[in-house]
Amino acid sequence: MANKAQAGKVHLVGAGPGDPGLITQKGLLCLGNAQVVVYDRLLDPSLLEAAPESAERIFVGKGRGNQALTQEEINQVLIDRAEAGLDVVRLKGGDPFVFGRGGEEALAVAERGLSFEIVPGVTSAVAAAAYAGIPVTHRGIATSLTVVSGSEDPTKPESTIEWQAMGESLSQTGGTLEVLMGWNSLEPILEALVRGGLASTTPVALVQWGTWPRQNTVTGNMENIIERGREEGLEPPVMAIIGSVVKLREKLRWFDRRPLFGKKVLVTRSRSQASKLKVLLGDMGAQPVELPTIQTMSLEDYGPLDSVLARLSQFDWAIFASVNAVDAVFARLELSENFRDARAFGGIRIGAIGPVTSAALESRGIFADFIPETSVSEAVVHQLAGLDWSGLKILLPGADIGRDILATGLGRMGAKVELVSAYRTVTPDGVSDLTRRVIGEGVDVVTFTSSSTARNLMDALDGDGEVLSSSLIACIGPTTAATAKELGLNVGLVAKQHNVEGLVEALAGYFRK
Repeated sequence: MANKAQAGKVHLVGAGPGDPGLITQKGLLCLGNAQVVVYDRLLDPSLLEAAPESAERIFVGKGRGNQALTQEEINQVLIDRAEAGLDVVRLKGGDPFVFGRGGEEALAVAERGLSFEIVPGVTSAVAAAAYAGIPVTHRGIATSLTVVSGSEDPTKPESTIEWQAMGESLSQTGGTLEVLMGWNSLEPILEALVRGGLASTTPVALVQWGTWPRQNTVTGNMENIIERGREEGLEPPVMAIIGSVVKLREKLRWFDRRPLFGKKVLVTRSRSQASKLKVLLGDMGAQPVELPTIQTMSLEDYGPLDSVLARLSQFDWAIFASVNAVDAVFARLELSENFRDARAFGGIRIGAIGPVTSAALESRGIFADFIPETSVSEAVVHQLAGLDWSGLKILLPGADIGRDILATGLGRMGAKVELVSAYRTVTPDGVSDLTRRVIGEGVDVVTFTSSSTARNLMDALDGDGEVLSSSLIACIGPTTAATAKELGLNVGLVAKQHNVEGLVEALAGYFRK
């Protein structure tokens, strides 16, 4: 065993029941410092992105009849990594100490004299009910909550829970009963509760995949809920909520009433730009499916860009069309022989296409002189026409395959435009196989936020747009829509506000109808 002073630490972190937004700030802080992440099956994989890329990731998920590692093996992994001096996060669905066997893992670590801490998480017993619109307690209806596991240790000869006695108690005192992890044994449990005196008309709700975008809630009573659940094709994970509070769902349901609830939406932006769109879609109830069709990479030859940056003082304007362009240009300036920063643009007027690009410039101390109302190139040119460009020298840094609508428009207005590549865009490795698998599983909406995303997706599909025929094609603006149509796609929606917020709002309006 390692010296205690040299040993690492184990953090048992509750990830919440599914929605990645339900993890605590302390849980994220632990993940951000982790050297090893040991994680379960029932948690959103996006949480793993909060850990450093260098962190070792070990899957130990368990399902009925299938598990990656036994509990004893999981305990040993935690011990081994901590004794090696590493900072270990044991990421568990829900709360570590609520039917999560976190107590067993903490004991195993404690018995070896290793340092550990418990970071509580939001349990599905509360969260899944809340997302179904069911308060587990409510004044005048239920003043107590009982949470039991419906999936006990299979080595036990019989249940240690006296279900019949529990039914008798609930029939007299009321209250809410929740059965977690009990779908496969729920029928005999309900029968025992009724034998104990709980009325067969007692309301019951079944919540499958609580707090996930695919959450499904079925309601009924003690007598018919099993049949209704089977008709819905429910399979674990399912929790049952038993009691009069279930009747409040019709007034309080909110999660599954959002306009995009249950819709699988393909996000085709680059990985670095997809986050905001994913969050906005998730807020509207959608299930975002990330499929990066663009990857931003460094230039193979920086000669032309370096040459332009060396003579910045010759330009009257520099117009940035994307955050990528801002990042690439400033990264190159900082690498120059004499470190350079925002002062290199002193005396030059700055244009920023879009509020996100403007914010990226502001973070570097530059406030744009021109920010168009829209990010669509043709509309930008129209707005620029209100200024006098005759004889002015304009720098347009962008992608190696950038469109030249802006350059052409300014040229017609008398400007001397110099386009320069600041970065290059490529199709990520392995995207073709991933694309066909994702689309084969079915998506309701395919979003395009630029012409490049449309072209790259079609390249990944070898031009076979037919596989997208059952999906709604939604584009961020008319230029992107025109490209999609040129590629043979049937565009069903074009956002009026040409940014990701406008695209999501357009989708919400479409499905509200």
